[in-house]
Amino acid sequence: MSPRPRQVSNDQILAAALRTIARLGPTRMTLADIGKDVGVSAAALVQRFSSKRQILLAIAEQGPEANRGLFAALRAAESSPLAALLALGDCMEQLGRTPAEIAHSLAFLQIDLEDAEFHRHALGSSTAIYQGIRGLVASARKAGELRGGDPGRLARALQATMNGSLLNWAIHREGGLRAWVRRDLETVLAPYRTGRGPAGGGRRTEPVRSPGSKRGRTRAGRRAPS
Repeated sequence: MSPRPRQVSNDQILAAALRTIARLGPTRMTLADIGKDVGVSAAALVQRFSSKRQILLAIAEQGPEANRGLFAALRAAESSPLAALLALGDCMEQLGRTPAEIAHSLAFLQIDLEDAEFHRHALGSSTAIYQGIRGLVASARKAGELRGGDPGRLARALQATMNGSLLNWAIHREGGLRAWVRRDLETVLAPYRTGRGPAGGGRRTEPVRSPGSKRGRTRAGRRAPS
């Protein structure tokens, strides 16, 4: 039996929307598709959110806080700041575990870039990722795991590396996504490493996910990381 609309929370609806986006993409997705996933009618979703656009905006609005939560979870789960930096690469799976899911995340990115209201949330999400990476870089330097370089510039390079690595993997499709992204991160970090911290080539069993993370992934998590 399908749950009654009032028994389905907004968070459950947004989670269903994220699953539907991963499967169909934000443009092809309909309210009926979301409703079928979560067990409510399209009319009930209109009563709750008024339109598909408002559901997508609600997802986008969660991004900055979800990304801050992601970094808190990484710091709590990992043995050191450098380990947390490398584990962040594993979290790129929140943007999609297959080339098709990554393509759907990029379709959401297109909306972010073309619509000012969405762009505001995308900028907040990206800024939260940058600030989180910069904080981990600074902590890794303080812990003696990294040396030299400007933390802000290195953070920008690491963020760009993760985003570009995700796209390159979706095109080349060689090996696993996590291994591909982590290898690129290790390449960028290699000149700054002191020899302390995690050994190169380590792998997490499962990527850390932030509360309410999107497109996964969860963009994932959707907004984490971007």
